[in-house]
Amino acid sequence: MKLHHAASSPNSRRVRIFVAEKGLSIPLVAVDLGKGEQHSDAYRAINPRRVVPTLALEDGTAIGEVPVIWRYIEETHPAPPLLGETAKEKALVAMWEWRAEVEGFATVMDAVRNAAPGLKGRAIAGPHDYEQIPKLAERSKLRVKNFFADFDDRLRETPFVAGQRFSAADITTLVTLDFAAKAINLPVPDEHRSLKRWYDTVSSRSSMAA
Repeated sequence: MKLHHAASSPNSRRVRIFVAEKGLSIPLVAVDLGKGEQHSDAYRAINPRRVVPTLALEDGTAIGEVPVIWRYIEETHPAPPLLGETAKEKALVAMWEWRAEVEGFATVMDAVRNAAPGLKGRAIAGPHDYEQIPKLAERSKLRVKNFFADFDDRLRETPFVAGQRFSAADITTLVTLDFAAKAINLPVPDEHRSLKRWYDTVSSRSSMAA
């Protein structure tokens, strides 16, 4: 296997952390987003959506989309389980990871892609071009603040996002917090003490440096 990724890509980081938590070593193939290598004919032959990451299997199969890459890795390397073991755990991890992605991660991405000058005409990642909507960027910042508050409430009740142990839901949530702080200057407010306590615990894991 090979993982086509970009060091600056938060989606790539989500997969790298997952791989590190599994204790795996998958060769990395860098895609330079700044130079537009994701739009090259060579990369489009691997992933026509022109996004990273992409997991390339030995038989030539290319798997895109973070949750799907996770699923493949979990199925082929089940220990330690990061997507849940029992039916209940799998449902809870899937639910909370989806919420973290849709309410948090994707919202930060909307704020970035609808405001960054370098993404003019590329407000949505993928094979098609879309113009930026500045008002959407402003609304997205409000949604990120609400995401912080909602997950602070959740983490008053449980040590990890999906329950009693670390999972993929924690990966997406942590990457979202780092992404928001760096890309749109929205760090977690001090008032969200449960979220900050969780962040301090999870960010100390060695996998987070992946």
